[in-house]
Amino acid sequence: MVMIFTLVTAVQEKLNEIVDQIKTRREEEKKQKEKEAEEAEKQLFHGTPVTIENFLNWKAKFDAELLEIKKKRMKEEEQAGKNKLSGKQLFETDHNLDTSDIQFLEDAGNNVEVDESLFQEMDDLELEDDEDDPDYNPADPESDSAD
Repeated sequence: MVMIFTLVTAVQEKLNEIVDQIKTRREEEKKQKEKEAEEAEKQLFHGTPVTIENFLNWKAKFDAELLEIKKKRMKEEEQAGKNKLSGKQLFETDHNLDTSDIQFLEDAGNNVEVDESLFQEMDDLELEDDEDDPDYNPADPESDSAD
């Protein structure tokens, strides 16, 4: 019996060691995966350092791409017959537009008709003058109430 107890205890200790080794190996693998994922994420945010030369090269390519896009749009507009000028472009090309509104008003005679029946006389409006009220105090909100 004593011999069996010793053997079972030795096997149990060995199994516990194996289980502990497996646990530590899994934890290390998990930490390693997290570290690799973190490094991969850092690589995504780490780009090419910007220098004057790199920037000027990029700027030249970017400007060329923009110019190409603008040319394509202009060709498409010309082909579609939609070569409409903006207001600024119209005024820059046709200087008669500067004075066209003035000529329009002169042709109309500059006559503005006002229907005075829409306005009442000022005496009929019953306005209260707070300035004439001796009890009026602009700092006191209750002073403007009627007595």
